Amino acid sequence: FAIPLGIKVGVEPSRKMGEIAKRNGIDVIFGVAENLPIDNNSFDFALMAVTICFVNDPLKSLKECYRILKPKGQIIVGIVDADTPLGKVYLKKKENSVFYKYARFFSSKEILDLFEKAGFVFKQAYQVLFGDYSKIDLIQEPKEGYGEGGFSVLVGEK
Repeated sequence: FAIPLGIKVGVEPSRKMGEIAKRNGIDVIFGVAENLPIDNNSFDFALMAVTICFVNDPLKSLKECYRILKPKGQIIVGIVDADTPLGKVYLKKKENSVFYKYARFFSSKEILDLFEKAGFVFKQAYQVLFGDYSKIDLIQEPKEGYGEGGFSVLVGEK
């Protein structure tokens, strides 16, 4: 997600994935979200795109993001919303999937609760992937809010 979004710096726990990112021009910091090797108040925003479902401690990860953000900095979290039809498909995939086996899928509401516990103020949310995702054949326009679309982007501010 970093390259299309113009993101220049990323945290990566995997050496192999970090090397791929480096070859694509990303400045990689090797580490984990629960213990970011980054100084306080260093960034304007942090992005966790389909990442929070794979961290060991989601609340600690968000608290670390809070710590590294400058005042008024924003956290942007993209998730497959567990409370939607698409989320339920992913929950079923989890049972027999090597990739999703250890994932913990959250609802948008659960992420917003974590935002609050980490110190963030909820600012906005957008969602997309409406209806039966296997039958979507046109680009859908994102809609403000959460709870209907299978994929949600939630924004909090320090």
